[in-house]
Amino acid sequence: MAVFARRAEQTRLGGVGQVRNSMDRAAYLLLNRLDLEGPMGVKALAAGMGIDSSTVTRQVAPLVDTGLVKRTSHPEDGRAVVLELSVRGLNRLEEVRSSRRELMSQVTDGWTEEERDSFCTLLTRFNTALSARQSGPASAEPAAHRAAPVAEPSGTEPPAS
Repeated sequence: MAVFARRAEQTRLGGVGQVRNSMDRAAYLLLNRLDLEGPMGVKALAAGMGIDSSTVTRQVAPLVDTGLVKRTSHPEDGRAVVLELSVRGLNRLEEVRSSRRELMSQVTDGWTEEERDSFCTLLTRFNTALSARQSGPASAEPAAHRAAPVAEPSGTEPPAS
């Protein structure tokens, strides 16, 4: 596990295109969640990621400063702030995703489609189990009753969890 974690971090920092593929892990996870779930407030984003609101606020600040995330007024309550992925943020996220997919494709080049599918299935299952364990007893329902997260269609990018 330690080797896997070290290699995963090295992959995040380098890989295909070096600069194109590097993105702070927190930034990637925030941008990814905003892309998948749409605009939301800091509290909702923090709850969805299982972290504190102050942490999200601190991590979002540089993303707003660089134009990757926009702060807008809530459509129903103008006093509330909603975080939204900007066009620039979406483009940057797609660059990183594409670069990571290419790297995963190169790493698994000699694998069969079945091996790639098995790897994605097992890694997703592993990440789901770790996530459930961190969430506590409330989410520790039997695995048979949980919906498995869907992996990338190409089967080459492991889940971000």
